Amino acid sequence: MNGLVPHGGSQLLIGGKLVPGGAGVFNTANPATGETLGSAANADTSDMDAAIAAARTAFDTTDWSRDHAFRARCLRQLRDALRGHIDELRELTIAEVGAPRMLTSGPQLEGPVGDLGWFADLAENYSWETDLGVAEPMGIKSARRVRREPIGVVGAITPWNFPHQINFAKLGPALAAGTTVVLKPAPDTPWCAAVVGRIIAEETDIPAGVVNIVTSDDHALGTQLVADPRVDMISFTGSTQTGRAVMATAAASLKKVFLELGGKSAFIVLDDADIRAAVSYAAFGVCVHAGQGCAISTRLLVPRESYDQAVKAAARTLGGIAPGDPSNPGTICGPLISERQRDRVERYLDLARAEGGTIVTGGGRPESAAGGYYIEPTLIAGLANSATVAQEEIFGPVLVIIPHDGDEDAIRLANDSPYGLSGSVWGTDTERIRRVVEGVRTGTLSVNGGVWYSADAPFGGYKQSGIGREMGVAGFEEYTETKLIATGC
Repeated sequence: MNGLVPHGGSQLLIGGKLVPGGAGVFNTANPATGETLGSAANADTSDMDAAIAAARTAFDTTDWSRDHAFRARCLRQLRDALRGHIDELRELTIAEVGAPRMLTSGPQLEGPVGDLGWFADLAENYSWETDLGVAEPMGIKSARRVRREPIGVVGAITPWNFPHQINFAKLGPALAAGTTVVLKPAPDTPWCAAVVGRIIAEETDIPAGVVNIVTSDDHALGTQLVADPRVDMISFTGSTQTGRAVMATAAASLKKVFLELGGKSAFIVLDDADIRAAVSYAAFGVCVHAGQGCAISTRLLVPRESYDQAVKAAARTLGGIAPGDPSNPGTICGPLISERQRDRVERYLDLARAEGGTIVTGGGRPESAAGGYYIEPTLIAGLANSATVAQEEIFGPVLVIIPHDGDEDAIRLANDSPYGLSGSVWGTDTERIRRVVEGVRTGTLSVNGGVWYSADAPFGGYKQSGIGREMGVAGFEEYTETKLIATGC
């Protein structure tokens, strides 16, 4: 593929060494063509066991967890090494993920790489100890202080849609906090993680065993990682269904879990907004990376009196965005990750029709698909908020438009979902916007196009969208334990 991927495929990173997978290799596909892209190291249970043992040893027997300055230096070293390979990483990301080239300058690559520097700064500047002062509980005068310490060994399990962003959103704060990590990336995008392992091994001073990267097409290895009592925390990003299984398995050893799960976010347009502008913005959003983002707003709630106008505006925008080759700089909507995911999206479109919905635009495979896993940007109208496609996460370029009867009804509809990950509000009256923002139960909200994504901004959801926060100081503290020390005086 390029200089970062050895001839014949990638390798595992276990205990500081690059090794082949015990189960041989498995093939990966190019989403834009459907053709085999290459092979990745296929780990087996013994590889996972070795990775967990290496992470445990590195945490228990080295100074990694205590040397904040060294960790900061290693994170900056990794950031700089990744930047030195940025063009190779860009081409790899486009080919393996199907990510549009335009996104690799932001959240698909360069943004997450740069964020490693923010976590390095945090490792150096964070207040690891807080003085609570002197008190006399039970009549005993005591000086008290609170310490933050790394939680231990972290098992990180990541999905395929934004692999660099999510891998580094876990590695960055986990390493800054002083933990050691076993990373198991999705089988659809093993190379994006494996090349990071190679760079860590060959171009950084990160000690052996601190980062272990285990690629495999065997989902049972994820269960093995979650169940192992040597692992102190699981950081998982993926579907809500799998998140439930992760939580249940982790319960046996009562290990901490961070879960960033699904979403079915609402884009609320108030009646004083510019309807065409707001609706067009929402329609554009579901096309980015073919709608394969958990925080994308895929339910468009518009004033009932403006419904027909909104349908026309959304259809015009969606109809004007053609799926295309992700290597083209002008492409917004690339392919879906796999044939399996395309089939899943098509089943939802069939459900929409069966439940009485109208496919206003899109709904099929573009003629120019050329073997790739493409779906046309699609608008579904004529359904209530209770419809399957309005309640379940589709993960494709599909927008469902639903009428509301005023601000309170819009809040009700937005909250009528098992999820609470993100959302948007568009309007002009600041007091009305404030009431809507306060009423919607979701982890992030964009107002009039504001962007909440940033290294210093906590991200996560309410309800079945997850537990805990990623990014920001809150995300960093997920990887720490709190210790109180009281000294008699």
